[in-house]
Amino acid sequence: MRRGDVATNDTVESMSTTRPVDESAAMVQRLTDIEAIKQLKARYFRAMDQQAWEEWGKVFSPTATIDVPEAALLVTGRDEIVRAVSGALAGATTTHHGHMPEIEITGPNSATGIWAMFDYVEWPAPAGGARIGLQGYGHYTDEYVRVDGTWWIHRLRLDRLRVDVLGAPLWQAKVPRD
Repeated sequence: MRRGDVATNDTVESMSTTRPVDESAAMVQRLTDIEAIKQLKARYFRAMDQQAWEEWGKVFSPTATIDVPEAALLVTGRDEIVRAVSGALAGATTTHHGHMPEIEITGPNSATGIWAMFDYVEWPAPAGGARIGLQGYGHYTDEYVRVDGTWWIHRLRLDRLRVDVLGAPLWQAKVPRD
């Protein structure tokens, strides 16, 4: 059809693309799964910043692994992850953002995702001391699993490409360690 032509039922039908019902249903399921994973990751960021640790833990599978090489943090198990991260961020003010997700459904109950990220973390300054914190930029690389209809983060790796230190060196931060 050219501009100015009048569409008839015949031309509209010939222009439409029909998909088999199975293919359309699969596409809808794929898009629904991707949206569920985006919502899962949004809860991850929000609950962490609110330090709502019980809720935050519920984004992980019971046997999840978190890997943050720059912090020498490699932890397996939902409860252990919550304990390690809540301890490291005790008293800190944080802001975490995830952007531009690249989510791939890899199987009926599995998916991967890469998220560009920004985070701001500031711990309380010692009396009379300088600010202690960081702004980080990098990527999360995640693996997701679906169990009984619910998506979970099963493996999370955080690679920061750049870290800007706020005030005093990070080694001066009073970060509780287990």
